[in-house]
Amino acid sequence: MSYFGELRTHWRALLASAIGMGAGMSINMYITSIFAPYLIADFGWSKSQFALVGTTTLVVLFCVPFIGRLTDRFGVRRMATVGVIAMPVSFLAFSFYEGDILGFVGIYALQLIFGTTTSATVYSRLVAERFDSARGIALALVACGPAVVGALGSPALNAFIETHGWRIGYQALAVYATIAGMLALSLIPPLSKSEARTVQAQGPARRDYALILRNPAFAIIMIGTFLCSIPMALHNHQMKMMLLDNGATSAGAAMMMSSYAIGVIAGRLLCGIALDRLPAHLVAAISMGLPSAGLLLIASPFDSFWVLASGVMLMGLSLGAEGDVLAFLVMRYFGVQVYSGVLGLAVAAVGIASAIGSVVLSATLAATGNFMLFVLSCGVGVLFGSALFVLLGRPAVTRVADRLAQQHESSETPGNLGPATTARA
Repeated sequence: MSYFGELRTHWRALLASAIGMGAGMSINMYITSIFAPYLIADFGWSKSQFALVGTTTLVVLFCVPFIGRLTDRFGVRRMATVGVIAMPVSFLAFSFYEGDILGFVGIYALQLIFGTTTSATVYSRLVAERFDSARGIALALVACGPAVVGALGSPALNAFIETHGWRIGYQALAVYATIAGMLALSLIPPLSKSEARTVQAQGPARRDYALILRNPAFAIIMIGTFLCSIPMALHNHQMKMMLLDNGATSAGAAMMMSSYAIGVIAGRLLCGIALDRLPAHLVAAISMGLPSAGLLLIASPFDSFWVLASGVMLMGLSLGAEGDVLAFLVMRYFGVQVYSGVLGLAVAAVGIASAIGSVVLSATLAATGNFMLFVLSCGVGVLFGSALFVLLGRPAVTRVADRLAQQHESSETPGNLGPATTARA
């Protein structure tokens, strides 16, 4: 099937994934920092205390790989339904919350556990099952869902909260997540029984993961992802407060958050096109290294609107590329039958890095009272992490997909992974 023919044929899978992710857990990176100043003011928390909210991403270490494996076995629709219910419930819980920071962290942790079923680990599998030649741009279009919501919704949400209060803001989000989530589920195209046997995991987990862990690509992707994800502590919860500390106004910071979301969209689309045409390891190294420039701009003494907005956009470009790069590399080196499980492990690496980054950020905020030390340190770490992806171009780094197929065939289960996993070496 031709490049554009795939996009025309599988439009329902693309739209379902984009809408589902745009109403799922991934929108937290655009909305949490908007709520943060209001929560801190109402409850009297310090900025260093609120930074610890990011440590809840540690739960990703335990739940995302498990959810990924379940998705490999039982499909997207069943798993996504859990999150479509959980996300509105969690937003309502936030809207009625009264208490200390620990209770808020507990609600956020539960949202992460159940809301992970609305993340790329689950929804992007719809693309992995169906696309080959247009896989990069298809993954990019799907990943743009949360960024489109962030770009269009961040200024509107900020204005809505200033007018109606943060509690009503969370309730409005609950209504949105319910409607959009149900629409996404209704658009998911069904798989026939024979198609499901072809793309879903068939072998024992122990045997599959033994091959996965022995592949050098696994260590490269995990370590590189970890180092490039430590600045996620800024992306998720602290972006607006960091900008306010640099002299931005509340309205200006909200506009910069919009430019951040636009950067995410541009990063994903450009990276998706590049992955379909250029060596994936070089695209990964360049795109994952972009935050360094953005972090250095923010840390510089130049605090004009356009300097800060440019730094934020560069961070957004990298975050946009990251989602596409990880999904593409996992599909390239590990195949569709274990796609969600391996992607879940990569997402877990992001969660661990974000949690560690939150602890370090909290400590540096308490010690210095500003974000600069953390921002500069992250810039150096990202440079090292992005350089590791160049190693994926070595001949010793092989693909696991074909070996998994052979093992499944040898145990008399359908092991053909189809063109989506064997078309590109």
